[in-house]
Amino acid sequence: MGGLQTDAELVGRALAGSDAAFSRLVERHQAPVRAFLRRTLGGGWAEADDVAQDAFLAAWRSLRSLKDPAGVRPWLCGIAWRKAQDRIRSSRRGAARDSVWLESIQLPAGVSPEEKLALVDAMADLPADVRACVALCLADGWSHGEAALALDLPLGTVKSHVARGRARLLKALGGPDHDA
Repeated sequence: MGGLQTDAELVGRALAGSDAAFSRLVERHQAPVRAFLRRTLGGGWAEADDVAQDAFLAAWRSLRSLKDPAGVRPWLCGIAWRKAQDRIRSSRRGAARDSVWLESIQLPAGVSPEEKLALVDAMADLPADVRACVALCLADGWSHGEAALALDLPLGTVKSHVARGRARLLKALGGPDHDA
């Protein structure tokens, strides 16, 4: 087993029946998937881990549906997103989750408690799909194309969701809202 294997090589081995290869894929991608889920769900580690576990189990079961073995990360985040949507629909505690998430992040110096609460409210008011786009593109630094692929949304929709979400968050912090 020489060198670091690519995602495509690990997918090939997993499709051939290697549990170890799939475990390596999970190890490689679990941190970004869990971070995405924490931001999307707005909750703590436990809920993100539960949804991530469901997503990785679903990924193992549907590995043959992966069209591009090199595109494992967006595919996994897409599965995680659908699992998160199921969780959001079954339990409408978005505002409380957003509050926990926002309390856990480091805001820029000079952001007052009042501004932080306004940001909590602004995040709580964002629809789940807008919140997911904001989490991937603004918090995680994904491209709009990667987010579109992962969330199974048209590219233009992702771009408008990010712009709308950014504008609402800036407005909550007292910034310009002309893009809203």
